[in-house]
Amino acid sequence: MDVLGPGVEGLTSDVAARSVADDAEGLPGGPRDPSVMTSFVEHVAHNIWTGEERPELKLVSYERKVEKFGRPAPKIEGLVAAIGLTPLIGCLIVIDDPGVISTFVERWHRETSSFHLPVGKVTITLDDVASLLHLPITGALHSFEPLLVDEVIVLLMELLEVLGEEARAEIVWAHGAYVCLSWLRDIYLRRWEARRWIVASCAYLLHLVGCTLFANKSATHVNVEHLEAFRDLGQSGSYAWGAAALVHMYDQLNEAS
Repeated sequence: MDVLGPGVEGLTSDVAARSVADDAEGLPGGPRDPSVMTSFVEHVAHNIWTGEERPELKLVSYERKVEKFGRPAPKIEGLVAAIGLTPLIGCLIVIDDPGVISTFVERWHRETSSFHLPVGKVTITLDDVASLLHLPITGALHSFEPLLVDEVIVLLMELLEVLGEEARAEIVWAHGAYVCLSWLRDIYLRRWEARRWIVASCAYLLHLVGCTLFANKSATHVNVEHLEAFRDLGQSGSYAWGAAALVHMYDQLNEAS
């Protein structure tokens, strides 16, 4: 039987009292110092702790969309390889357990860009991206800036060679700076039949990154801002696509959590 030494019992009581005080000062089920995790009150974990209903995550697989598009023509596939995005053609991920993804989302915190797990903080690194996706993680960093409606129309006219009326009708249908993935497939086929290889390559590449690196929860549309990265296909090969993918994933985790 262990016997507490002189003063130990009082010390234990003080520690317990301080712990209770810290919990009272902090957020329920969250950090004791609210100045560190400033957005925790809006975090999904806080909602779960307080008994609020947690909306079910919408998980979407683009496997069929990539398969339906098929492999590009040899001339286009050569351009895709030169840019460094060939690994994405066969990059198909099917989520069988939505609960696993939900658990990780609940553990993600934007302030630290990491998962807070019982074993400590864990994050996804550029080395992970390079190992899993085999994409370049060194090179120029392309800044994807939001586009205005008129800028979207001009970009579609210049790089996909569509008429202004067709471009405007498509973005009106998509409700913003987006185009439908099925519309992109149609543009690709039309340019492929006309042997407009560079234009067909732009359509293919936008569809490819829209289904992989920059997928969104719409499951049907891709942001036209990513088309800007293919304005100069010679320059496109110098971009750190792995870094761009990691930034996009961080943004999506921030939004989901």
